[in-house]
Amino acid sequence: MPELGGDFQALFAARLATLRNEGRYRVFADIERLAGRFPQALYRPAPDATGREVTIWCSNDYLGQGQDATVIAAMQDVIARTGTGAGGTRNISGTSHELVQLERELADWHGKEAALTFTSGFVANEAALSVLARQIPGCMVFSDACNHASMIAGIRNSRAEYQVFRHNDVAHLRELLAAAPVDRPKLVAFESVYSMDGDIAPIGAICDAAAEFGALTYLDEVHAVGLYGPTGAGIAAREKLAHRLDVIQGTLGKAFGLMGGYIAGSALLVDFVRSFAPGFIFTTALPPVIAAGARASLARLIAADDLRARHQAQAAKLKHALARAGLPVMPSVSHIVPVMVGNPDACRIAAQHLLDRHAIYVQPINFPTVPRGTERLRLTPTPYHDDVLLRQLVLALCDVWRELHLPIAA
Repeated sequence: MPELGGDFQALFAARLATLRNEGRYRVFADIERLAGRFPQALYRPAPDATGREVTIWCSNDYLGQGQDATVIAAMQDVIARTGTGAGGTRNISGTSHELVQLERELADWHGKEAALTFTSGFVANEAALSVLARQIPGCMVFSDACNHASMIAGIRNSRAEYQVFRHNDVAHLRELLAAAPVDRPKLVAFESVYSMDGDIAPIGAICDAAAEFGALTYLDEVHAVGLYGPTGAGIAAREKLAHRLDVIQGTLGKAFGLMGGYIAGSALLVDFVRSFAPGFIFTTALPPVIAAGARASLARLIAADDLRARHQAQAAKLKHALARAGLPVMPSVSHIVPVMVGNPDACRIAAQHLLDRHAIYVQPINFPTVPRGTERLRLTPTPYHDDVLLRQLVLALCDVWRELHLPIAA
Protein backbone atom coordinates (compact mmCIF):
# COMPACT_ATOMS: atom_id res chain seq x y z
CA MET A 1 0.00 0.00 0.00
CA PRO A 2 1.63 3.33 -1.01
CA GLU A 3 2.15 6.10 1.49
CA LEU A 4 -0.78 8.44 0.90
CA GLY A 5 0.23 11.49 2.88
CA GLY A 6 -2.17 14.26 1.91
CA ASP A 7 -2.27 13.41 -1.78
CA PHE A 8 -5.48 11.42 -1.87
CA GLN A 9 -6.38 12.96 -5.24
CA ALA A 10 -3.35 11.29 -6.85
CA LEU A 11 -4.45 7.92 -5.49
CA PHE A 12 -7.96 8.37 -6.82
CA ALA A 13 -6.67 9.46 -10.23
CA ALA A 14 -4.27 6.52 -10.48
CA ARG A 15 -6.90 3.96 -9.60
CA LEU A 16 -9.38 5.45 -12.07
CA ALA A 17 -6.69 5.49 -14.76
CA THR A 18 -6.17 1.76 -14.17
CA LEU A 19 -9.86 1.16 -14.74
CA ARG A 20 -9.74 3.15 -17.97
CA ASN A 21 -6.64 1.34 -19.21
CA GLU A 22 -8.32 -2.01 -18.58
CA GLY A 23 -11.46 -0.88 -20.45
CA ARG A 24 -13.51 -1.23 -17.25
CA TYR A 25 -14.30 2.42 -16.51
CA ARG A 26 -18.08 2.78 -16.42
CA VAL A 27 -19.80 5.62 -18.26
CA PHE A 28 -23.47 6.15 -17.51
CA ALA A 29 -25.72 7.42 -20.26
CA ASP A 30 -27.97 10.38 -19.41
CA ILE A 31 -31.36 8.78 -20.10
CA GLU A 32 -34.82 10.29 -19.58
CA ARG A 33 -37.64 7.77 -19.74
CA LEU A 34 -40.80 8.91 -21.51
CA ALA A 35 -44.03 8.12 -19.67
CA GLY A 36 -46.34 6.02 -21.82
CA ARG A 37 -43.74 5.45 -24.54
CA PHE A 38 -41.53 2.69 -23.11
CA PRO A 39 -39.04 1.48 -24.40
CA GLN A 40 -38.39 4.89 -25.97
CA ALA A 41 -36.34 7.44 -24.03
CA LEU A 42 -34.38 10.65 -24.48
CA TYR A 43 -30.58 10.49 -24.47
CA ARG A 44 -28.40 13.53 -23.79
CA PRO A 45 -24.71 13.18 -24.68
CA ALA A 46 -24.01 16.21 -22.44
CA PRO A 47 -26.02 17.68 -19.54
CA ASP A 48 -27.16 20.74 -21.50
CA ALA A 49 -27.60 18.98 -24.84
CA THR A 50 -30.95 18.58 -26.52
CA GLY A 51 -32.23 15.07 -25.97
CA ARG A 52 -32.62 12.69 -28.89
CA GLU A 53 -34.85 9.65 -28.91
CA VAL A 54 -33.36 6.20 -28.43
CA THR A 55 -34.67 2.70 -27.77
CA ILE A 56 -33.72 1.11 -24.46
CA TRP A 57 -32.64 -2.53 -24.82
CA CYS A 58 -31.10 -3.17 -21.40
CA SER A 59 -33.74 -2.20 -18.85
CA ASN A 60 -34.64 -4.50 -15.95
CA ASP A 61 -38.16 -3.03 -16.04
CA TYR A 62 -38.92 -6.30 -17.77
CA LEU A 63 -42.68 -5.80 -18.25
CA GLY A 64 -42.78 -2.01 -18.54
CA GLN A 65 -44.58 -1.68 -15.21
CA GLY A 66 -42.78 1.59 -14.54
CA GLN A 67 -45.05 3.06 -17.23
CA ASP A 68 -48.28 1.31 -16.22
CA ALA A 69 -51.18 3.76 -15.89
CA THR A 70 -52.71 1.99 -12.87
CA VAL A 71 -49.39 2.06 -11.03
CA ILE A 72 -48.91 5.75 -11.76
CA ALA A 73 -52.47 6.55 -10.66
CA ALA A 74 -52.04 4.64 -7.38
CA MET A 75 -48.87 6.54 -6.62
CA GLN A 76 -50.42 9.90 -7.48
CA ASP A 77 -53.37 9.19 -5.19
CA VAL A 78 -51.23 8.19 -2.20
CA ILE A 79 -48.73 11.03 -2.61
CA ALA A 80 -51.63 13.49 -2.60
CA ARG A 81 -52.91 11.97 0.67
CA THR A 82 -49.67 11.23 2.55
CA GLY A 83 -46.90 13.36 1.04
CA THR A 84 -43.53 12.25 -0.27
CA GLY A 85 -41.45 10.69 2.47
CA ALA A 86 -41.49 7.93 5.05
CA GLY A 87 -40.43 10.23 7.88
CA GLY A 88 -37.45 8.13 8.89
CA THR A 89 -36.72 4.58 9.95
CA ARG A 90 -39.59 2.33 10.92
CA ASN A 91 -37.98 2.00 14.33
CA ILE A 92 -38.43 5.75 14.90
CA SER A 93 -41.26 6.91 12.68
CA GLY A 94 -43.47 3.84 12.62
CA THR A 95 -44.65 1.85 9.63
CA SER A 96 -46.91 3.32 6.97
CA HIS A 97 -50.17 1.50 6.39
CA GLU A 98 -49.23 1.00 2.73
CA LEU A 99 -46.11 -0.93 3.78
CA VAL A 100 -48.12 -3.08 6.19
CA GLN A 101 -50.49 -4.00 3.36
CA LEU A 102 -47.68 -4.55 0.85
CA GLU A 103 -45.83 -6.95 3.15
CA ARG A 104 -48.99 -8.96 3.74
CA GLU A 105 -49.63 -9.19 0.02
CA LEU A 106 -46.04 -10.18 -0.79
CA ALA A 107 -46.16 -12.92 1.84
CA ASP A 108 -49.43 -14.27 0.45
CA TRP A 109 -48.03 -14.16 -3.08
CA HIS A 110 -45.13 -16.41 -2.11
CA GLY A 111 -47.20 -18.64 0.19
CA LYS A 112 -45.26 -17.49 3.26
CA GLU A 113 -46.34 -16.31 6.69
CA ALA A 114 -44.59 -12.93 6.56
CA ALA A 115 -42.52 -10.56 4.44
CA LEU A 116 -40.22 -7.64 5.15
CA THR A 117 -39.34 -4.78 2.79
CA PHE A 118 -36.01 -3.01 2.35
CA THR A 119 -34.83 -0.01 0.34
CA SER A 120 -33.35 -2.21 -2.41
CA GLY A 121 -32.81 -5.81 -3.39
CA PHE A 122 -29.11 -5.36 -2.58
CA VAL A 123 -29.92 -4.21 0.95
CA ALA A 124 -32.40 -7.08 1.40
CA ASN A 125 -29.73 -9.66 0.53
CA GLU A 126 -26.94 -8.02 2.49
CA ALA A 127 -29.08 -7.46 5.58
CA ALA A 128 -30.84 -10.83 5.65
CA LEU A 129 -27.87 -13.05 4.82
CA SER A 130 -25.49 -11.21 7.12
CA VAL A 131 -27.81 -11.38 10.12
CA LEU A 132 -28.82 -15.02 9.58
CA ALA A 133 -25.25 -16.26 9.14
CA ARG A 134 -23.94 -14.11 11.99
CA GLN A 135 -26.68 -14.71 14.55
CA ILE A 136 -27.06 -18.47 14.05
CA PRO A 137 -24.20 -19.85 16.21
CA GLY A 138 -21.59 -21.73 14.17
CA CYS A 139 -23.45 -21.25 10.88
CA MET A 140 -21.72 -22.39 7.70
CA VAL A 141 -22.87 -20.85 4.42
CA PHE A 142 -22.76 -22.63 1.06
CA SER A 143 -22.93 -20.13 -1.80
CA ASP A 144 -23.30 -20.65 -5.54
CA ALA A 145 -20.24 -19.44 -7.46
CA CYS A 146 -22.35 -17.06 -9.56
CA ASN A 147 -24.29 -15.45 -6.73
CA HIS A 148 -24.89 -11.70 -6.96
CA ALA A 149 -22.53 -9.22 -5.29
CA SER A 150 -25.22 -8.38 -2.72
CA MET A 151 -25.36 -12.00 -1.56
CA ILE A 152 -21.58 -12.22 -1.42
CA ALA A 153 -21.48 -8.98 0.60
CA GLY A 154 -24.02 -10.31 3.09
CA ILE A 155 -22.17 -13.59 3.52
CA ARG A 156 -18.77 -11.94 3.93
CA ASN A 157 -20.10 -9.27 6.28
CA SER A 158 -21.54 -11.96 8.52
CA ARG A 159 -17.96 -13.22 9.17
CA ALA A 160 -19.38 -16.73 9.14
CA GLU A 161 -17.45 -19.57 7.56
CA TYR A 162 -18.52 -20.05 3.97
CA GLN A 163 -17.79 -22.33 1.03
CA VAL A 164 -18.51 -21.78 -2.64
CA PHE A 165 -19.97 -24.56 -4.77
CA ARG A 166 -19.57 -24.68 -8.53
CA HIS A 167 -22.34 -22.92 -10.38
CA ASN A 168 -25.56 -24.99 -10.37
CA ASP A 169 -23.49 -28.08 -9.49
CA VAL A 170 -25.61 -30.01 -7.00
CA ALA A 171 -23.10 -32.86 -6.75
CA HIS A 172 -20.42 -30.41 -5.63
CA LEU A 173 -22.81 -28.81 -3.15
CA ARG A 174 -23.62 -32.24 -1.74
CA GLU A 175 -19.89 -33.03 -1.37
CA LEU A 176 -19.31 -29.81 0.58
CA LEU A 177 -22.34 -30.39 2.81
CA ALA A 178 -21.28 -33.97 3.49
CA ALA A 179 -17.77 -32.88 4.48
CA ALA A 180 -19.04 -30.27 6.95
CA PRO A 181 -19.42 -31.15 10.64
CA VAL A 182 -22.81 -32.75 11.27
CA ASP A 183 -23.57 -30.50 14.22
CA ARG A 184 -22.87 -27.19 12.41
CA PRO A 185 -25.94 -25.21 11.29
CA LYS A 186 -25.92 -24.74 7.51
CA LEU A 187 -27.42 -22.29 5.02
CA VAL A 188 -27.49 -22.74 1.22
CA ALA A 189 -27.76 -19.47 -0.77
CA PHE A 190 -28.48 -19.40 -4.50
CA GLU A 191 -30.48 -17.65 -7.22
CA SER A 192 -33.25 -18.87 -9.49
CA VAL A 193 -32.52 -16.90 -12.69
CA TYR A 194 -28.90 -15.78 -13.06
CA SER A 195 -28.92 -12.35 -14.63
CA MET A 196 -25.80 -12.42 -16.80
CA ASP A 197 -26.07 -15.87 -18.44
CA GLY A 198 -29.84 -16.27 -18.19
CA ASP A 199 -29.66 -19.82 -16.82
CA ILE A 200 -31.90 -21.25 -14.10
CA ALA A 201 -30.95 -23.14 -10.94
CA PRO A 202 -32.03 -26.76 -10.29
CA ILE A 203 -34.10 -25.62 -7.31
CA GLY A 204 -35.62 -29.00 -6.49
CA ALA A 205 -32.27 -30.80 -6.44
CA ILE A 206 -30.69 -28.08 -4.30
CA CYS A 207 -33.61 -28.30 -1.87
CA ASP A 208 -33.14 -32.10 -1.73
CA ALA A 209 -29.46 -31.68 -0.83
CA ALA A 210 -30.24 -29.02 1.76
CA ALA A 211 -32.95 -31.16 3.35
CA GLU A 212 -30.63 -34.17 3.53
CA PHE A 213 -28.10 -32.18 5.56
CA GLY A 214 -30.55 -30.04 7.52
CA ALA A 215 -29.63 -26.75 5.84
CA LEU A 216 -31.72 -23.61 5.53
CA THR A 217 -32.43 -22.55 1.95
CA TYR A 218 -32.19 -18.93 0.75
CA LEU A 219 -33.34 -18.22 -2.81
CA ASP A 220 -32.83 -14.94 -4.64
CA GLU A 221 -35.66 -14.56 -7.19
CA VAL A 222 -35.07 -10.95 -8.22
CA HIS A 223 -34.88 -11.74 -11.95
CA ALA A 224 -37.87 -14.07 -11.77
CA VAL A 225 -40.57 -12.43 -9.62
CA GLY A 226 -43.36 -11.12 -11.81
CA LEU A 227 -42.13 -13.12 -14.80
CA TYR A 228 -42.63 -16.83 -14.08
CA GLY A 229 -45.29 -19.00 -12.48
CA PRO A 230 -49.07 -18.91 -12.76
CA THR A 231 -49.32 -15.61 -10.82
CA GLY A 232 -45.77 -14.43 -11.50
CA ALA A 233 -44.42 -15.41 -8.08
CA GLY A 234 -41.19 -16.78 -9.59
CA ILE A 235 -39.45 -19.96 -10.65
CA ALA A 236 -40.00 -21.66 -7.27
CA ALA A 237 -43.74 -21.06 -7.66
CA ARG A 238 -43.68 -22.25 -11.27
CA GLU A 239 -42.05 -25.49 -10.17
CA LYS A 240 -44.30 -25.79 -7.09
CA LEU A 241 -41.29 -25.62 -4.77
CA ALA A 242 -41.87 -22.37 -2.88
CA HIS A 243 -42.85 -24.27 0.28
CA ARG A 244 -39.38 -25.84 0.36
CA LEU A 245 -37.55 -22.50 0.52
CA ASP A 246 -36.96 -21.01 3.95
CA VAL A 247 -36.34 -17.55 2.51
CA ILE A 248 -37.44 -16.15 -0.84
CA GLN A 249 -35.88 -12.81 -1.64
CA GLY A 250 -37.25 -10.51 -4.32
CA THR A 251 -37.08 -6.98 -5.65
CA LEU A 252 -39.52 -4.21 -6.47
CA GLY A 253 -36.99 -2.68 -8.87
CA LYS A 254 -37.28 -4.97 -11.87
CA ALA A 255 -40.58 -6.52 -13.01
CA PHE A 256 -42.43 -4.33 -10.49
CA GLY A 257 -41.02 -1.21 -12.19
CA LEU A 258 -40.22 0.61 -8.94
CA MET A 259 -37.51 0.29 -6.28
CA GLY A 260 -37.01 -1.69 -3.10
CA GLY A 261 -36.46 -5.28 -2.04
CA TYR A 262 -37.98 -7.83 0.32
CA ILE A 263 -37.70 -11.23 1.92
CA ALA A 264 -40.53 -13.68 2.60
CA GLY A 265 -40.47 -16.60 5.03
CA SER A 266 -41.84 -17.83 8.31
CA ALA A 267 -43.13 -15.26 10.78
CA LEU A 268 -40.35 -16.09 13.24
CA LEU A 269 -37.56 -15.91 10.66
CA VAL A 270 -38.80 -12.58 9.30
CA ASP A 271 -39.16 -11.18 12.82
CA PHE A 272 -35.63 -12.39 13.57
CA VAL A 273 -34.23 -10.44 10.60
CA ARG A 274 -36.38 -7.40 11.44
CA SER A 275 -35.09 -7.38 15.00
CA PHE A 276 -31.37 -7.93 14.39
CA ALA A 277 -30.44 -6.61 10.91
CA PRO A 278 -28.74 -3.16 10.99
CA GLY A 279 -29.52 -2.80 7.27
CA PHE A 280 -33.18 -2.76 8.20
CA ILE A 281 -33.19 -1.10 11.62
CA PHE A 282 -31.11 1.96 10.75
CA THR A 283 -32.37 2.68 7.22
CA THR A 284 -35.15 5.06 6.22
CA ALA A 285 -38.23 3.07 5.25
CA LEU A 286 -39.70 2.90 1.78
CA PRO A 287 -42.16 5.83 1.52
CA PRO A 288 -45.90 5.16 1.20
CA VAL A 289 -45.86 6.28 -2.44
CA ILE A 290 -43.46 3.46 -3.37
CA ALA A 291 -45.42 0.91 -1.35
CA ALA A 292 -48.65 2.00 -3.03
CA GLY A 293 -47.08 1.69 -6.46
CA ALA A 294 -45.73 -1.75 -5.59
CA ARG A 295 -49.18 -2.90 -4.43
CA ALA A 296 -50.75 -1.72 -7.69
CA SER A 297 -47.96 -3.34 -9.68
CA LEU A 298 -48.35 -6.60 -7.74
CA ALA A 299 -52.08 -6.69 -8.48
CA ARG A 300 -51.31 -6.24 -12.17
CA LEU A 301 -48.54 -8.85 -12.12
CA ILE A 302 -50.73 -11.48 -10.50
CA ALA A 303 -53.11 -11.25 -13.46
CA ALA A 304 -50.46 -10.58 -16.13
CA ASP A 305 -50.34 -13.89 -17.97
CA ASP A 306 -50.76 -11.90 -21.20
CA LEU A 307 -47.69 -9.79 -20.52
CA ARG A 308 -45.65 -12.80 -19.46
CA ALA A 309 -46.57 -14.69 -22.63
CA ARG A 310 -45.66 -11.73 -24.85
CA HIS A 311 -42.44 -11.24 -22.92
CA GLN A 312 -41.31 -14.82 -23.46
CA ALA A 313 -42.38 -14.71 -27.12
CA GLN A 314 -40.31 -11.62 -27.87
CA ALA A 315 -37.27 -13.05 -26.06
CA ALA A 316 -37.53 -16.25 -28.09
CA LYS A 317 -37.88 -14.28 -31.35
CA LEU A 318 -34.82 -12.21 -30.56
CA LYS A 319 -32.67 -15.24 -29.74
CA HIS A 320 -33.71 -16.89 -33.00
CA ALA A 321 -33.08 -13.74 -35.07
CA LEU A 322 -29.63 -13.19 -33.55
CA ALA A 323 -28.61 -16.81 -34.15
CA ARG A 324 -29.92 -16.69 -37.72
CA ALA A 325 -27.83 -13.55 -38.33
CA GLY A 326 -24.71 -15.35 -37.10
CA LEU A 327 -24.30 -13.16 -34.03
CA PRO A 328 -22.82 -14.85 -30.93
CA VAL A 329 -25.98 -15.05 -28.81
CA MET A 330 -25.33 -17.16 -25.71
CA PRO A 331 -27.67 -20.07 -24.87
CA SER A 332 -30.32 -18.93 -22.40
CA VAL A 333 -33.44 -20.60 -21.03
CA SER A 334 -34.83 -17.37 -19.62
CA HIS A 335 -35.83 -13.92 -20.85
CA ILE A 336 -32.22 -12.65 -20.66
CA VAL A 337 -30.40 -12.55 -24.01
CA PRO A 338 -26.59 -12.18 -23.69
CA VAL A 339 -24.49 -11.50 -26.81
CA MET A 340 -20.82 -12.39 -26.32
CA VAL A 341 -18.11 -9.88 -27.24
CA GLY A 342 -15.17 -11.20 -25.20
CA ASN A 343 -13.14 -7.99 -25.01
CA PRO A 344 -13.77 -4.99 -22.73
CA ASP A 345 -12.74 -2.31 -25.22
CA ALA A 346 -14.72 -3.84 -28.07
CA CYS A 347 -17.72 -4.23 -25.78
CA ARG A 348 -17.60 -0.57 -24.76
CA ILE A 349 -17.08 0.67 -28.33
CA ALA A 350 -19.87 -1.55 -29.67
CA ALA A 351 -22.30 -0.13 -27.12
CA GLN A 352 -21.26 3.43 -27.95
CA HIS A 353 -21.67 2.84 -31.70
CA LEU A 354 -25.14 1.42 -31.13
CA LEU A 355 -26.07 4.53 -29.19
CA ASP A 356 -24.45 7.15 -31.40
CA ARG A 357 -25.21 5.66 -34.83
CA HIS A 358 -28.31 3.56 -34.34
CA ALA A 359 -30.16 5.23 -31.41
CA ILE A 360 -30.04 1.96 -29.46
CA TYR A 361 -29.07 2.00 -25.80
CA VAL A 362 -27.35 -1.12 -24.43
CA GLN A 363 -24.97 -0.89 -21.49
CA PRO A 364 -21.73 -2.93 -21.89
CA ILE A 365 -21.19 -5.64 -19.26
CA ASN A 366 -17.54 -5.95 -18.26
CA PHE A 367 -15.48 -7.35 -15.37
CA PRO A 368 -16.14 -7.64 -12.41
CA THR A 369 -19.83 -8.14 -13.27
CA VAL A 370 -18.75 -11.01 -15.53
CA PRO A 371 -15.39 -12.86 -15.71
CA ARG A 372 -12.63 -11.36 -17.83
CA GLY A 373 -12.84 -12.54 -21.41
CA THR A 374 -16.65 -12.93 -21.27
CA GLU A 375 -17.58 -9.27 -21.74
CA ARG A 376 -20.97 -9.00 -23.38
CA LEU A 377 -24.01 -6.99 -24.33
CA ARG A 378 -26.99 -8.04 -22.20
CA LEU A 379 -30.27 -7.60 -24.05
CA THR A 380 -33.60 -7.62 -22.23
CA PRO A 381 -36.54 -7.58 -24.65
CA THR A 382 -39.91 -6.70 -23.16
CA PRO A 383 -43.49 -7.13 -24.39
CA TYR A 384 -43.18 -3.60 -25.81
CA HIS A 385 -40.21 -4.35 -28.05
CA ASP A 386 -42.21 -5.18 -31.15
CA ASP A 387 -41.00 -7.06 -34.22
CA VAL A 388 -39.97 -3.83 -35.96
CA LEU A 389 -37.69 -2.91 -33.07
CA LEU A 390 -36.28 -6.45 -33.03
CA ARG A 391 -35.35 -6.23 -36.72
CA GLN A 392 -33.76 -2.81 -36.22
CA LEU A 393 -31.66 -4.14 -33.35
CA VAL A 394 -30.39 -7.17 -35.26
CA LEU A 395 -29.46 -5.06 -38.30
CA ALA A 396 -27.68 -2.55 -36.07
CA LEU A 397 -25.73 -5.28 -34.29
CA CYS A 398 -24.66 -6.80 -37.60
CA ASP A 399 -23.46 -3.38 -38.78
CA VAL A 400 -21.45 -2.79 -35.58
CA TRP A 401 -20.01 -6.32 -35.61
CA ARG A 402 -18.76 -5.85 -39.19
CA GLU A 403 -17.32 -2.42 -38.45
CA LEU A 404 -15.41 -3.69 -35.41
CA HIS A 405 -14.37 -6.92 -37.21
CA LEU A 406 -16.04 -9.06 -34.60
CA PRO A 407 -16.76 -12.66 -35.61
CA ILE A 408 -20.05 -13.43 -37.36
CA ALA A 409 -20.94 -17.04 -38.18
CA ALA A 410 -21.39 -17.83 -41.84
